[in-house]
Amino acid sequence: MAETPFQHEKDRPWIFRTYAGHSTAKASNALYRENLARGQTGLSVAFDLPTQTGYDSDHVLAKGEVGKVGVPVCHIGDMRALFDRIPLEQMNTSMTINATAAWLLALYIAVADEQGADRAKLTGTVQNDIIKEYLSRGTYVFAPKPSMRLISDVISYTYREVPKWNPTNVCSYHLQEAGATPTQELAYALATAIAVLDAVKAGGQVPEADFARVVGRISFFVNAGVRFVTEIAKMRAFTELWDEICRARYGVEDEKLRRFRYGVQVNSLGLTEQQPENNVYRILIEMLAVTLSKNARARAVQLPAWNEALGLPRPWDQQWSLRAQQILAFETDLLEYEDIFEGSAVMEKKVRELKEAALEELRLIEEMGGAVAAVESAFMKERLVQSNAARLEAIEEGSLSVVGVNKYVETAISPLTAGEGAILTVEEGVEAEQVAALKAWREARDAGAVKAALDDLRAAAKEGRNIMEPSIACAKAGVTTGEWGDVLRSVFGEYHAPTGVSKAARNDAGGLDGLRAAVDAVSAKLGRRLKFLVGKPGLDGHSNGAEQIAVRARDAGMDIVYEGIRLTPEQIVASARDGDVHVVGLSILSGSHVPLVADVMTRMRAAGLDHIPVIVGGIIPAEDEARLREAGVAAVYTPKDFDLNKIMADVVTLVDPDERAA
Repeated sequence: MAETPFQHEKDRPWIFRTYAGHSTAKASNALYRENLARGQTGLSVAFDLPTQTGYDSDHVLAKGEVGKVGVPVCHIGDMRALFDRIPLEQMNTSMTINATAAWLLALYIAVADEQGADRAKLTGTVQNDIIKEYLSRGTYVFAPKPSMRLISDVISYTYREVPKWNPTNVCSYHLQEAGATPTQELAYALATAIAVLDAVKAGGQVPEADFARVVGRISFFVNAGVRFVTEIAKMRAFTELWDEICRARYGVEDEKLRRFRYGVQVNSLGLTEQQPENNVYRILIEMLAVTLSKNARARAVQLPAWNEALGLPRPWDQQWSLRAQQILAFETDLLEYEDIFEGSAVMEKKVRELKEAALEELRLIEEMGGAVAAVESAFMKERLVQSNAARLEAIEEGSLSVVGVNKYVETAISPLTAGEGAILTVEEGVEAEQVAALKAWREARDAGAVKAALDDLRAAAKEGRNIMEPSIACAKAGVTTGEWGDVLRSVFGEYHAPTGVSKAARNDAGGLDGLRAAVDAVSAKLGRRLKFLVGKPGLDGHSNGAEQIAVRARDAGMDIVYEGIRLTPEQIVASARDGDVHVVGLSILSGSHVPLVADVMTRMRAAGLDHIPVIVGGIIPAEDEARLREAGVAAVYTPKDFDLNKIMADVVTLVDPDERAA
């Protein structure tokens, strides 16, 4: 009798997720229920930038950012709407939230309580990894020490009260997005996990006898790039190194508590605006890197959509990515076999090399005092900026091939990107609607209950009490995200992390002789060194592009002004005026480019600076590019513009007095 597939015993597949959330809680809830109906088995919530950084939707820094890269959640009413008709006791929910993780988890628990859910049955994850925020993503609020205290509070609370919850998701995903090599991903993520566990141990909230349980709830969130043999080896190295650390450093004897449990989103950095249909193959190959090796297989997978380099994906685009997971899990025989790489000499050699290199990098970090010290000294940030610069230079010179970008660039017009509605856009009125609803919420609640809850939160923060129960009480009283954030800002203060962009130009930068000569020539005409301000208005903390522009401009001989992330348009214009700059470059990847650039341009004119050219870079659809140019922007750059030297040459031309006179 012929063998049939169902005669094999299969492993259970990983959790199928898509990363989603936009516009409003109500719209996002409809999207979640639609995706669950299509076979998604867990939720992955994207919050907008004001929510991630502890501001309400009507804060000055929230202008233009509301609902753009995720869903705005200002209070329990929004969280209630977000999970309407979704039973939280039965759902596995991942929330990408870091600085305000304690608050969003408090809101989630409060809604679960309203649903009558048993807290002990809640399953899911808060990312709650602040160290990588200082290095790559920028949604930090507080300095490292109070931030680590908040992480420790969440972990110490959940292991007792919400024992199936993953209270921190150590995240190397954004490190790769910031340019990390596989060695740096391994070392920096493991150093972060060590710093977190050491902070919990030092905090004294967890008895020594229970500490192994805490170790067992630490999870990870990783990135998988297109070099998938290396990526498989990286994941196998992660599992082995984490097992060794848990046993040797923390004395964890139970093998289950030493397991490297991780979720994954494959690499969005490698998605291309040019020939975007090629991204389908990249996503598939990258998914294989975290699923083929049984001993290092992801527990949850979420895939970007093929068109995310163009803008927000539509539900159909997300469905396409979900179907890739389902076909691999249910149509192939992948789950019927043991680890297919066991005994591979090639794989074992690569894993050994990665482990040795990562351990050496870890040793350096340990010598300087651990991950927090490596953040404060800018060691890790500078290493990432350097690695990302090397990657971009390799693409520019062609030694790193990207099909459709620097190789095989000839193409037919894609019907997938044609016409209106090719990407999802957030409607113009969403922000005003959210702000109006927020105002009504504040007016309708019990002001006395809000004040009492906030007073207790402030006292807990000052006294060193665990922040979670006071935060849950705040959630139930109707406190808003901004109010919770303001109380903790008043106690802990705010923080600006090092940019990783040093003042000294590189002496080994190649291919810049002609560009440096052009900068020198124009500087001579100007009577002083060409001065370039690189600014990041709004709350977008993805600073990789801005950093690389600043580094290349510096290496080309320009005088650079780069003050990091989270600036208001008013601050940028003041910096342009006070610094007497020749050109302003704005970097915005959150989709808020139209209102933020318009605000900057209006303020430039009012300050008498409209003679200074402004250029803009980001994920900008063609129709928005036209609007920016109409507003007076001199040049617009999107991910397809990978040649940084050409951008620098454009800057030189823009400020050349002879060119401007012509």
